[in-house]
Amino acid sequence: MQQLIKRLQQLHYVSEEMQQHLESQFTRVVLPKNEFLIEEGKICRHLYFLEQGCLRGFYNLDGKEITHWFGFENDFVTSFHSFITQDPAVENIQLMEGSILWSISKDALNKLVDQHREAERLLRIAYEKYYIRLEGRFVNSQFRTAAERYEKLLTETPEIIERVPLGYIASFLGISQETLSRVRSRL
Repeated sequence: MQQLIKRLQQLHYVSEEMQQHLESQFTRVVLPKNEFLIEEGKICRHLYFLEQGCLRGFYNLDGKEITHWFGFENDFVTSFHSFITQDPAVENIQLMEGSILWSISKDALNKLVDQHREAERLLRIAYEKYYIRLEGRFVNSQFRTAAERYEKLLTETPEIIERVPLGYIASFLGISQETLSRVRSRL
């Protein structure tokens, strides 16, 4: 829980009173590798803070898994569209390592926001960061070569090579594993 509080304090001031409310509302969740946090077709009712571990978000398209994001320590993760709208998720979120997460339900989060102005600000900042990452992924996929996308990925998350299978990395970059191998051999 201290890692979550520390991360929130990096984003915005968190009062003692709110820290106590956070501790009473978040639940520690320990899940094994390959477990699904959310599956397409189900409603996502929780927002998670990833304390330890690694996960990926992916879509199924014509029987093929398309990875569109990764989550690592200190990330807030959820199927944002489903969490916000309470519509069934169109994505899957799967753990790639055994993980420790902190979970809060949408109802508990809404109560927290109603009780603490700083919680509303923190939530807004978290959503802004999510949007910026989303836009960055779009720009990356549309305007950069495969080699540029790979180099950027390594710059931003150098540990990804040790933690994520190359097939998922290739999918995330929008290229085949063969193309990724050629890109890697040239670098």
